[in-house]
Formats: sequence, structure tokens, C-alpha cells
Amino acid sequence: MLIATFLWSIAGVFTRHLEHAQSWEVTFWRSFFAAIFMLGVLLWTRRAQGIHGAWRAVRETGWAGILSGSMWATMFTCFMLALTRTTTANTLIVNSLAPLFAAALSWLVLKQPIARRTWLAIFIAIAGMAWMFQAGLAADEAALSGTLIAFGIPVASAINVVTLKRVRHDVDLVPAVLLGAIFSVAIALPSAIPLQASAHDVAILGFLGFYQLGLPCMLMVRASRHLAAPEIALLSLLEVIEGPLWSWLFAGEAVAVSTFTGGVVVLAALVLNEAAALRGCANPTLHPDGAMRPNQPPRAATND
Repeated sequence: MLIATFLWSIAGVFTRHLEHAQSWEVTFWRSFFAAIFMLGVLLWTRRAQGIHGAWRAVRETGWAGILSGSMWATMFTCFMLALTRTTTANTLIVNSLAPLFAAALSWLVLKQPIARRTWLAIFIAIAGMAWMFQAGLAADEAALSGTLIAFGIPVASAINVVTLKRVRHDVDLVPAVLLGAIFSVAIALPSAIPLQASAHDVAILGFLGFYQLGLPCMLMVRASRHLAAPEIALLSLLEVIEGPLWSWLFAGEAVAVSTFTGGVVVLAALVLNEAAALRGCANPTLHPDGAMRPNQPPRAATND
């Protein structure tokens, strides 16, 4: 999971070194190469059945897999569009709100109660985001539009989680991610034409598709078998720290004071909420599937 968060965090610094590719084309190429990676993984893991086995795995996900893939596509697309319009820090701070969005949506749709600590975290995070908007983003229309686009990421993540819990359908994550990459390619291509990326740009975006999107998604699947949801959520927050750091060190992208202070407030709320939830996972039980689970019902704010 630590490797996955590191790979996710490199998107900003690599994107800042593109020569000609613009937002929609950046989204198209990254998703295109991610689809190739995920298809390769699917073919390899089902190599005994060949291409028919891979197609069967995709088909068996049913409508729930299509819905999950649509949410992955939304996250893939909104992330790159936001990253090319606003700073890495703004994008990742908004992205980190996914666990709180999932908690709120679970309360509305699944009628799952929200712990008082999570309500407090939600209100503190809202205050941090409000500070970011009023102090810095309002003066920069491009940054404002990028940050608003970034809100599509945690919203899509929350819808994905809650929908899958509601239908209680065990969807294989690999085909769902593949579908998401294909959908993202289809969404971005009309606006990406004419393609103007140089060979340098395509090489960077190919690297991102393989190693910043496809591979870390696979690593997260592996990690989720052994980590509780609060642990995954807490470790994922490292991306919010690492991403702006790489962009500052290797691309000269400074973090605005308003973004820094608002981001600290948001991260503090999330860390305190996740740390409190981890205490409920201190006495896990080994289930028949080999995964570690807490001895109590899962809390509402999860990102599994």
C-alpha cells in the first residue's frame, strides 16, 4: 500500500513536464495505456482460458461492473482534468475527502449511522476547504475550475462504494478498472482530437498509465486483502503529502499559503477520524477467506 501511494503521488510532477499535450489529450493517453496494462494483467491471470477467459471475467461483472467502471472512469477523467488546471496540492486535498463523502452517502442511502467523530471530521474538513476557496482559489479562475472538477473524484468514489454495498455484488476489481479505463478513453477522445502530443509526451503518459494508474490499482487490490479499511484510508493520505512535495522539488510548483493551511486542517480531520477508527480494528479475527477483519460492524466511512 505504501508503494501504491508513492506511485499515485508522482502524477503531478510528471504532468508538469509535458510539452504539448493538453488536458483532454493527457486524460486520453493515460487511460489508454492504463487499459493496455489492465488488459495484459487480465490476460495473464487467466492465461489458461485465453482471451475467452478474460472476456468472461468482464462479462460476469454484469451491470454492477459497468456502474463501477463508470465511477472509475469519472475518477480517472476528473483527476487528470483537475491536475492540468490547478495545483497538485489542490487536486489531492479534494481527492482525500473520499472517505467522508462515502460516510455521508452511506448515511443517506444505506441508513448507516455516522459516528460523532466522523461528523466532526466532516465539519472540520468543510471549514478547511472553505478557507482554501475564500483565501486563494477565488482569485484564480483556472485553479477554481480545476478544484471544482476534482470534487468529481471523491463523489464518484463514494457512489462506487455505496452502490456495491447496496447491491451486495462481489465485483472483481480488475475487470472494473479495465472498464473504467476504456470508458475514460471513450469520453476523452472526442475532445482530445486532433492529437498533438509529442513522442516525449506519449512516453511520459505511457509511463503514467502503466505505473501511476494500472500498477498501483493492482497493489491496492492485494493490500486490501490484508488491511482493514481504516488502515487503507489512512495510508492513502500519504499521497496528499508526497504529491505536492515531488511537484515542489522536481517541478518548482510552490504550495500557496491558503492551500497549505486549509490542507493541514483537512488532513488533521481525516487523520484523527481514521486513527480513532483504527482503535476499533485492534482485535481482528481471521475469516475463512484469510483476510483480517475487526470484531465489530464496519464503520460508515470506508473506502474499500
